[in-house]
Amino acid sequence: MSILQFLTTVHFGFGASQRLPALLEQVGSKKPLIVSDHGVAKAGVLDQALSALNSASDHPRFLDTPANPTEAAARAGADFYVRQGCDAVIGVGGGAALDLAKAIAILATTDAPLWEFCNRHSASRPIKNPAPLLLMPTTSGSGSEVGRSAVIVFDNGIKAGVGASGLVSAAICDPDLTLRLPASVTAVTAMDALSHCIETYSSPVANPPCDAIALDGLKRGLAHVENAVANGATDKAARWHMMMTSLQGAVCFQKGMGAVHALSHPIGALGHHHGTLNAIFMPSVLRYNRQALGDKYQALTAALPDGATGDLADHLDNLNDRLGIPRRLSQLGLTVEQLDAIPEKALLDNAHKTNPRQIDASGYRELIATVF
Repeated sequence: MSILQFLTTVHFGFGASQRLPALLEQVGSKKPLIVSDHGVAKAGVLDQALSALNSASDHPRFLDTPANPTEAAARAGADFYVRQGCDAVIGVGGGAALDLAKAIAILATTDAPLWEFCNRHSASRPIKNPAPLLLMPTTSGSGSEVGRSAVIVFDNGIKAGVGASGLVSAAICDPDLTLRLPASVTAVTAMDALSHCIETYSSPVANPPCDAIALDGLKRGLAHVENAVANGATDKAARWHMMMTSLQGAVCFQKGMGAVHALSHPIGALGHHHGTLNAIFMPSVLRYNRQALGDKYQALTAALPDGATGDLADHLDNLNDRLGIPRRLSQLGLTVEQLDAIPEKALLDNAHKTNPRQIDASGYRELIATVF
């Protein structure tokens, strides 16, 4: 028996942010906590997202979102929520801010450590009575607004997920909020979205609806990513399609992912950008998994844009070059010593379980060596 779930109500399209007041009314909120980061605020995108709210500047704001959200930041945000007497959470930003907003919504109503809700905990707690939560992405990458978890770096150093299916009251996906995104951030977040489409489709878990969604997202993303990076301020169609690609990849998270994410999560816990790591690992992992994927690999390659020929892994390598994304971990300043423990950590990551080809620590070491 399969359980197929697509849980989050999504308001998608240009101008969708104008629905925020009505959605706050639906959840009964009069004093929401705004969770975002200083970069989004400085760029004016936070005010843009909240423009439909009367007296938006009066609502409490928590902007201290780390590049990789942490348990400590979630507790600080939840404590601020309680002190301010808030009654809902609005997350505005990229995947880090949205995942942090999820964690704050959970901790706002409990004193339990966030680790006790983690899917890696031996006896994970159920989430009870979280704060109402609205999410507004300003990047097209993580898909956290519809994803089933919040990825957090816990106090014990592990980067893993908190199961959060059904936590989001509603999501607002307004491509207008991505028009000011710098080209470099557009590139690495786009590759994050593409990695979700590729890895969820590659997962051996049987879910044909998700497979169809992932393939459509991959084809859409590959067709529009370069225009979004080169002409992101004016090409509204490319921004629309990339935000849809991000959503589609994350809708399919229930299938699980694979070795790309099993490696990116523990390396990301060292402070490195998730989408950049995914972009670096994707070509090598695709080559490693190719034989196990069989006909699925041909289906993935068929998603290449019109006029593109050859192998998907090679296409992604070349795409990284064209987008100015590093090809090697050493370019990020990572050292051999820092990477020494990563294979064993990758084996413990939940994404490892659904890689289409069996892989052990030595296999992970080989993958790291190919991109070091």
